[in-house]
Amino acid sequence: MRVLVENSLLLVLGAATGLIWANAWPASYSALLHFPLLENAHVGYLEHGARVINAHYLVNDALMALFFGIAGKEVWEALLPGGPLQDLRRAASPLCATLGGMLGPAAVYLLGAALLGRMDDLGNGWAIPCATDIAFSYLVVRLVFGADHPAVPFLLLLAIGDDALGLIALALFYPVEPLQPAALLLCAGGVLAGLGLRRAGATSFWAYLIGPGVLSWLGFALAGLHPALGLLPIIPTMPHVHTTLGARMQQLPGRSDTLSEFEHWWKLPVEGILGLFGLLNAGVGLGALGAPTALVLAGLLIGKPLGIVGGGWLAARAGLGLPPGMQLRDLFVVGCAASIGFTVALFVSVVAFPPGPVQDAAKMGALASVGAALLTFAVARLLGVSRAAPLQPLV
Repeated sequence: MRVLVENSLLLVLGAATGLIWANAWPASYSALLHFPLLENAHVGYLEHGARVINAHYLVNDALMALFFGIAGKEVWEALLPGGPLQDLRRAASPLCATLGGMLGPAAVYLLGAALLGRMDDLGNGWAIPCATDIAFSYLVVRLVFGADHPAVPFLLLLAIGDDALGLIALALFYPVEPLQPAALLLCAGGVLAGLGLRRAGATSFWAYLIGPGVLSWLGFALAGLHPALGLLPIIPTMPHVHTTLGARMQQLPGRSDTLSEFEHWWKLPVEGILGLFGLLNAGVGLGALGAPTALVLAGLLIGKPLGIVGGGWLAARAGLGLPPGMQLRDLFVVGCAASIGFTVALFVSVVAFPPGPVQDAAKMGALASVGAALLTFAVARLLGVSRAAPLQPLV
């Protein structure tokens, strides 16, 4: 179980189960998706009226807010004093690679959609191949390079930047309803409540989730923004330790804070939530392959590596350079590993397209991006990339 949780394999297990279930017993799988949990519920968006809250809604719109909350926590901590993105010069090369890793896939996807003459019905999926699954990509890079190679922290910085841009893209370009600005007052109220709790000395993350978190989530839902992003404004209000120790802070005894306790407590439940997310979203027919599948895979497997290499090369030409011990061929291998979209790509597929053949075909592309792991190993072997020798402890 520890191996499953630490490597995010519950998501893979859930996705595989959903895929098999949907193809072997489609009627019962459909019944699972639409099983009513609460009848005649006001959710504020989607027809602005009463609807049934089912298992799919509970996981995608409510519980996934905790997953994006943890992703937001990583981005926020990276921006704090001592965080890897606080020093802009140090972070410049990975951030340039991140930008290239967003523009490259989007450009390849949109170019393909234009050549097919299907911009009208497929163009909205441009953000699907921009995603990077940080857990799987990190695992693959560690296996290829070893734990002590500079490519590993480079990928983490790239993925954090990718998360930040991806969250912004989800909020701005994928509203679920026309924006209702007045409802954002609830979000503002949640943020003010969170700041008030911090000023009053509240340290339990439950206080921030149950009060400000619920207010912010409702604000997103009523405003027409995707409610899975509803916890993001509350994350910066939780007490956190300002330190120059960066990621090593949590390894020291007695150095903890509300934000870190939030992540520590929810890490295991969120892995379970991701398993449910895979189960409820990966259930597509094996015959769902189509143009969206090819466009998503082209964006991920071609646009992503080329964009990351292009961004890193431009950074090097501008005098920013790559980390010592890292070469351009290493950057290409990192780009291949970052082509694993999976979790976030699957999520964006759901919000980019309505249920139907196009969404199912896009999901197949997101699921198939796991194959980028094999591509990464093959490219690393072809380019002669070898594992770094473990650092010897100082005596």
